[in-house]
Amino acid sequence: MTQDPSAPLVAVVGATGSVKGLEESDRAYGVRAFTRDASKPVAQELEKRGVDVVTVSLVDGNTEQVFKVFEGVDYALQYLLARYKLLGTSEQGKTRNFVQEVNEGKLLIDAAKAGGASRIIWSGLPSYEKISGGSIVGAHHFESKALVTDYARRQSGGVPFVDLQAGFYGTNLLGVIPSLLMRQEDGLMNAFPWPVPATLVVPFIDITEDYGLWARYMFELSEGEFPNGQSVVTHTEIITLPEMASQVSEVTRKKVIFKRISFEEFGENMRKAGFPVWRGLDELGWPTTISHTVLPRRTRTWKKFAEMSDWSEILY
Repeated sequence: MTQDPSAPLVAVVGATGSVKGLEESDRAYGVRAFTRDASKPVAQELEKRGVDVVTVSLVDGNTEQVFKVFEGVDYALQYLLARYKLLGTSEQGKTRNFVQEVNEGKLLIDAAKAGGASRIIWSGLPSYEKISGGSIVGAHHFESKALVTDYARRQSGGVPFVDLQAGFYGTNLLGVIPSLLMRQEDGLMNAFPWPVPATLVVPFIDITEDYGLWARYMFELSEGEFPNGQSVVTHTEIITLPEMASQVSEVTRKKVIFKRISFEEFGENMRKAGFPVWRGLDELGWPTTISHTVLPRRTRTWKKFAEMSDWSEILY
C-alpha cells in the first residue's frame, strides 16, 4: 500500500477485506475506501495500513458527493451490500429496498466512470429469473444486482467492466444464515439441510481472505486478457456439501452430515431466516468460469477455513 500519487488509485466500496489482496501484490497501489463513520475500528485500522479513508454516504440522492469522492481513481472495486435485512421484509419495504439498491448500484457505476476509472469491478449476482426463463422468482437481492450488471454493460462508455461475483461465503455457515447448518432434534447430530443433490458442487470462498486476490488478478491482467463484460464467479475451492460436512466433522470432532430435504422444508427454514428460496441451485447449479488455480497464490481451502472458525455456538 502506498500514498505515492503516481501509483494506481483503487476506489474500494464495501469489500474492505479486498485491501489484503492489493497489499500482497508486488505492484504498488493507492487505496481509497469509503465509510459513513471514520471513527469505527475497521476504518481506523485501514488508515493505519495507508488507506485513504473518506467519509461519505453512498446513497441515492447524494449524487454530487458520490461523484466527487470517485474523482481521480484509476480502478474501482464495488461491493454493495444487501438492504433487505436492514429495511424490512414487507412487500412495500421489499419494493423500496429493491429500487434503492438498483439506483445506488447504478450511481456507483456512473461515478466510477465519471471519475476516470480505467477498469470497473462490480460484485454482482446472477438473475435466476432470467436464466430459468421466468420460473424462479423472488430472489430480490440477486435480481437487483443483476440489473446493475446489465446497466454497467450498457452504460460503461467503453470503460472495461467485469461482474466479479462472490461464490458461496463460508461465513454463511457460521450463523449468518442459520438454516444452512442446523442442529438436529436428536440432540447429537448437525446437518447441512439443503434441497439439492449431494453431487452439487459449491464454489466456496473465504470472502475476507481471497476476494481481494481475485480483484487484484483482474486489475493486473493485460488489456487483451481482461474478461470485459463477462461474469466471473470467485471461489477458493470447488467442493460438494457432503465433503464440506465431512471436513467440518473432522476438524471439530462433531457429528455433521449433509441432509437433503424437500423444497417445502427448505422454504420454511429460509422464510424463518428472512431470505428468499433459492430453487436455482437445484435446477441450474452454480457454474464457475475462470478457475482459482490462475490466482497469484494458493487460496484458503474449506478445510482450512473450518479449522480457523469458531463453531462452538453453531454445533452440538
